[in-house]
Amino acid sequence: MSPAKPRLLYVTDLAYQARGRRYCDEDIRLSALLSADFAPALCHPLDAVALMDGFDAVVVRNSGPVLHYQDRYDAFRAEALRRGTRVYNPLTGRADMAGKRYLVELTAAGHPVIPTADGRAGLGRLPEAASYVVKPEQGADSIGLEILSPQELAVRPLEGLLVQPRVDFRYEVSFYFVDRTFQYALYAPDPERRWELECYDPTPADLEFARGFIDWNTLAHGIQRVDACRTAAGGLLLVELEDLNPYLSLDLLDEPTRSAFVAAFTASLHGFLAS
Repeated sequence: MSPAKPRLLYVTDLAYQARGRRYCDEDIRLSALLSADFAPALCHPLDAVALMDGFDAVVVRNSGPVLHYQDRYDAFRAEALRRGTRVYNPLTGRADMAGKRYLVELTAAGHPVIPTADGRAGLGRLPEAASYVVKPEQGADSIGLEILSPQELAVRPLEGLLVQPRVDFRYEVSFYFVDRTFQYALYAPDPERRWELECYDPTPADLEFARGFIDWNTLAHGIQRVDACRTAAGGLLLVELEDLNPYLSLDLLDEPTRSAFVAAFTASLHGFLAS
């Protein structure tokens, strides 16, 4: 008799509606591919606390913006830490997993990131711009995002919000990593059609840029997506570092790249369970 496969509680919101993407398709297919090595059971994020003790690890995938259920997500984190539950990605992530405030920290430390201020106190450290992006510290998927003129910004209450100059960019590009190993990159050639992605061949400088943020986050295991924009001057600036539940756009990959990603993810989960 073959040994029992490790049991994974695979957390996903199959009903979540996202612009230009079908989260459910990705998780149905990916969880099925993982079944060669594991015994995955799909679970809605609101049910994770009640079920997680019966599994070897909890794998958080396309669970939707936690802003919609922040109290329940906070309770899940607290319970997982209290019980010593293995959660993948590990709950020690310093980026989107903990909200957007890391963008302020990266700005202050001089990293190549869209300049970001927290509330009104930090506005003086931002470059002047024709318009500004204002978004919640706990935001995701552009929820609560506003574009304001300098005049509107001057009178807008900013408590709990982040402010950035609106940056002119040529395109957005995302770099996907498993653990600290680069897997593939995708980009949106048309800034007005950000979910129409194509494969992107990164330069060594591009990968050095992306790896700098993976190193900063210090996660030994996990899937991370480095989202950046190519400025009019030609450089890259970080938009966000998604370390909680990055959508992977696996359906856009050719079969060798997709298979390589699944193999890397499988190896990462084995290493995580053995750690």
